[in-house]
Amino acid sequence: MDKRLSIIVIEADVERAATIVDGLREAGDHDIRVISEVAGMARHIAEMHPDIVLIDLANPSRDVLEDLAVASAPTERPVAMFVDRSDEQLTRAAIEAGISAYVVDGLRQDRIKPVLDAAIARFHMIQRMRAELVATRAALEERKLIDRAKAILMKARGIDEEEAYALLRKSAMDQGKRMGEIAQQLVMAAGLLTCR
Repeated sequence: MDKRLSIIVIEADVERAATIVDGLREAGDHDIRVISEVAGMARHIAEMHPDIVLIDLANPSRDVLEDLAVASAPTERPVAMFVDRSDEQLTRAAIEAGISAYVVDGLRQDRIKPVLDAAIARFHMIQRMRAELVATRAALEERKLIDRAKAILMKARGIDEEEAYALLRKSAMDQGKRMGEIAQQLVMAAGLLTCR
């Protein structure tokens, strides 16, 4: 947390909110705003576009946890949650909701900075993993498309797989496109020719 961050603290209790804010001020010069009401929280978060959301709940229910997770958009920013008590189901629900840090009985001023640092690091790690998963899925789909295009070429031209691949690659290079694009065009064209 070296740079100045915009942080929203969700806490109804004034004294606990002050403890959190003091801990955050010790961690650096950050823009800190406290929301004391859960009602309208989603609108406030959307308006403020914070870098981090910190939620403090004494004993959250699963419904409250899910509402808070949706409102605070854990896939868009790190979300750290402090709770007084928890159980296995709530912990699992918090993780499934994308909460970056879920701390039980840990709201002490000296722990706020390390918890937020961990939440930010975990958030960025998960974002990288999501991006890698999206890229891997796209590559797999493109690979399947190329295999279908090769099969079409092999059947239409009576050539083997290696020749079909070389023909696709040459077409892609000649047209300045990716092989996946050429394969997509070929598969679509073949589909038009075979439909009745």
